[in-house]
Amino acid sequence: MVYDVIIIGAGIAGLYASLQLPKDKKVLILCKDQPWECNTFYAQGGIALAKDQEDVPLHVSDTLGAGVGLCDVKAVETLSQKSLGVLADLLRRGVPFDRDLEGNLLYTQEGAHSISRIVHAGGDGTGRVVHSHLMGSIHHTLWKNATVTNLLLDDTRCHGVSVTTKRGNYNLYANEVIIATGGVGALFEYHTNAHTISSDLHGMIIEHGLKLRDMEMLQFHPTVFVKSSHARKILLSEALRGEGAKVVDESGRRFLVDYDARGELAPRDVISRAIFDYKKRTQSEVYLDLASFKENFFRERFPNIYRNLTSYGFRIPEDKIPISPAFHYCMGGIETDEFARVLGMENLYAVGECARTGVHGANRLASNSLLEGLVFSQMAAEHIMGKETHFKPREFRLTEENLEREYDNELKGVLRSLMWNKVGIARERSGLNEALGGVEVMLRTGVGRMLRLRLLTAQEIIKGALARQESLGAHYMIG
Repeated sequence: MVYDVIIIGAGIAGLYASLQLPKDKKVLILCKDQPWECNTFYAQGGIALAKDQEDVPLHVSDTLGAGVGLCDVKAVETLSQKSLGVLADLLRRGVPFDRDLEGNLLYTQEGAHSISRIVHAGGDGTGRVVHSHLMGSIHHTLWKNATVTNLLLDDTRCHGVSVTTKRGNYNLYANEVIIATGGVGALFEYHTNAHTISSDLHGMIIEHGLKLRDMEMLQFHPTVFVKSSHARKILLSEALRGEGAKVVDESGRRFLVDYDARGELAPRDVISRAIFDYKKRTQSEVYLDLASFKENFFRERFPNIYRNLTSYGFRIPEDKIPISPAFHYCMGGIETDEFARVLGMENLYAVGECARTGVHGANRLASNSLLEGLVFSQMAAEHIMGKETHFKPREFRLTEENLEREYDNELKGVLRSLMWNKVGIARERSGLNEALGGVEVMLRTGVGRMLRLRLLTAQEIIKGALARQESLGAHYMIG
């Protein structure tokens, strides 16, 4: 079976790419689980964008400032400039962003933004609302419960993918392939990601000798309720701090100002390290104080957070919420060019969190992630549509490697603990070397293919952290 385009992933980047491809194209979207099991669905804060043409330079400046010198300036300029057209397109498609009584778009502010420029929908349910709307608009075929197990590559081209489903294993062929599979959340003990986000495609890129870049740049969200039994912890949106929530210790003291004068509006890496350091030094619990909110406003503005917290017995806004940083976002990824093509492959693209476009640098500016997925998936689709020639894919044998072995689940737990404790918010060279040794031992134990892919990605992250001698942005060395 040969398609014009295969898209791996059904988050915002994959769905938006599909919507840019006309109905007469034979397009297949592959989804590892149910479509809503993606990071887009759980995104709370909103979509950052330039409010108008005059705001583009400031949005660019804020993004570059958060990225502390590691951003690609041209990519950031593209991101901000194209945000205006993307918003117009989403409005044309009827995405119901939140508005005031006069019908004007509501904007909020988050850490490291100079002004309020983040649009949101459903209060704190932006990802859910946008994803549901895009799902209702797709006009191409979507396969659920379809896990990609290999990329079918030769030296210069991608011929398709191997996929396993409940019906069996297949090789699917395509003229063009778009990777939109998200980040690396499953590598960490505490994270905010959907359970499907497990870095499989990153591992395949490594296998085939292609490039990942800046993988050591991992963002930990500073305000997460981690005292739950699920692997995916409850994110407490940055918009809470943007609209008045305070980070305090057990005595109610706002200690963040000791670390950065911007306090709750400092960049995420600064706040995450401050909380991590303060808890370690003082052995004090850290809380998010919501006292500045009225209950009715909070329930309407942050309905999902309100529901989640009250289900654990918290009274909002009276009770302070115990918080900790948790892994949230991977700034690095599959290295791409200005058209979102994977370097070294003519017809293979990577968009969204799985890609390293250069817009995030060493520390992603809040709410630029959904925007990146929209902008660069649009660019990938436009580049595909601008091509005039196609090629005949060659056939590949189905892989016979075992996808999972007996002790893989136990080893996944070992990997998550190792990455959280040794490759987390604050890193020591000795700890990184210990983590690298542990990963290399597991790689030699005959694990199943899917765990092997995770281990290859973890190995790349650790090697990147060891190679970067000095602290920069989210990469923070303490020894």
